[in-house]
This record gives sequence, C-alpha cells and structure tokens, in this order.
Amino acid sequence: MLELAILGLLKERPMHGYELRKQLTQKLGFFWTVSFGSLYPTLRKLEKRGAVEKTYPPGATPRRKQVFRITRAGEGEFLDLLEEGAASVWEEDKFPLRLAFFRYLRPEIRIRLLERRKLYLEDKLLEGARALSRVRNARADTYQLSLMRHGIDTIERDIAWLDELIVAERALLAEVAERGDGDSHPGTTTPTTATDAAPAGPAEDHAAADDDPLRTPATEVPR
Repeated sequence: MLELAILGLLKERPMHGYELRKQLTQKLGFFWTVSFGSLYPTLRKLEKRGAVEKTYPPGATPRRKQVFRITRAGEGEFLDLLEEGAASVWEEDKFPLRLAFFRYLRPEIRIRLLERRKLYLEDKLLEGARALSRVRNARADTYQLSLMRHGIDTIERDIAWLDELIVAERALLAEVAERGDGDSHPGTTTPTTATDAAPAGPAEDHAAADDDPLRTPATEVPR
C-alpha cells in the first residue's frame, strides 16, 4: 500500500524524500498508518521497476537534493493499484487510502469500487446482526452489547455515506453523458457531496447524517 501512496503523491508533483515523508503524514496520516522505515526501500524498488526516477533541480547536485518523479510506467502502475479489486484489498485500513486518490479514476470505475465496498459492508452488517443475536441469547453484559451496537451503528453510517457518494457519482456520470464528452477527464472532475471537505475513511464521523430524515440504513438490525 505504501507504493500506492508514494505514486499517488508523486503524481501531484515531484518531491525529494523528506518532502514526500512530510506529505505522507500531512495528507494521509490521519486515516492511514505510515511506515517510514520502508519509505526509501520502497522508493528504490519503484525506481528499479522504472515507476519512479530521480532528477535534480537546476544547480542542485548534492544527493539530499535529488527529487523523485513518477514515470509513464509509474502512472500505469498507480492506476492498476488504485483499481485493484481483490477481496483482500478491501480491508478496513486500505479502502481510505484508495479513496484519497479516487479523483484520478473515471466515474464509472469509482461507482464500481464504491458498490463493491458497500456489498462488503452489507455482508459485515449481517454478520454483526447475527453476532448480536447470539450475544443476547447468551445474556452478555451491558458493555458487550453496547460495543456491538456501536460497531453496527458505525457500519450503517458508512453504508449511508457510500450511498451518498454513489448517488453523486451517478449524477456526474449522467451529466457527462448529457454533455456528450465521453470522458470525465480523471483527475480534474470530482462529485460534489457533503463529505468532500474531509475524504476520510470508514470510521469518519457522520453524525450530521443521523439528523437527515431521508437517511435509511441499508439493513435493519435488531436492538
């Protein structure tokens, strides 16, 4: 996943190692744990594959001034990593990182990945409902029940949040089709939603959505 983060940040602009480390913390550290010990080994690995290359600003020759930039091959590898859809990559700690770079994907691809994430959460919600029922039958204590309800409520909010994103993406896709562009130019067009200001992960607080009378959880869970 560090490869995806590095390529995504270098896609924005070339950076030297220290600046790249700083951006990993500032832009991605809030919702993703960065492993700095593997930063330079990963950069060397990407450079060996031809995904990134070193360059030097005019007049800057010391090694510490070398700048890394993404290559054409790196651009393709970045998109492959971003669109990767195996079940194992949709774990809790990986989806937020992908979402941070969704602007580089076409709306139809974003919709497909969001819907896949939603299906994963709906399955998890059903599992949580069954587990809650078992715990109730076993007469669990108040704190266990409260913790399980909290987890279920969080999943319900995440599903509602994904529904909002999917609706916005479909509206954008319809707008593009109406204009007859044929492409929404990834990287320059993104949907406008209430969550645009904070592209965080599934654990993001969506308390405001709880006051929305139109919000309906995807699956009702017994209390």
